[in-house]
Amino acid sequence: MADRVRVMDYFYVVVPDKPGVGASVLGQLKDTGVYQTVIHSFPTGRRAQIDFFPSNAAAFKAAARNAGWKATGPKKALVIDGADRTGVLVRYFDKLGKAKINVTAASALAAGAGRFGAVLWVKQRDVKRAAKALGAG
Repeated sequence: MADRVRVMDYFYVVVPDKPGVGASVLGQLKDTGVYQTVIHSFPTGRRAQIDFFPSNAAAFKAAARNAGWKATGPKKALVIDGADRTGVLVRYFDKLGKAKINVTAASALAAGAGRFGAVLWVKQRDVKRAAKALGAG
């Protein structure tokens, strides 16, 4: 099975970096039924940023508005999934490097059952070139 490379919209919210906040945010989203392809969170100063890659951007924006969140986006990132193997991301980083595109952040995981998933963030001005370099479909 070939890997799949997609350009996906994402949004982010900045929340207090305190116990229980993530559970509250995720619970509110669960209650709306908005499916998330990817959720990524990290600290930023004394707060936390949560990136959401929803299957339905309009539904996510409505849910965020109803929850009173200030959602930023949409922005774009590259989402890759496929058969897991040693060094699976090397060729993607190599292609981007050869295209003179810097990867500003990346997250990847072995998803089980021989599958992997990854998100690559590049500067927004480079997304189209990155998609072309990686053969995004």
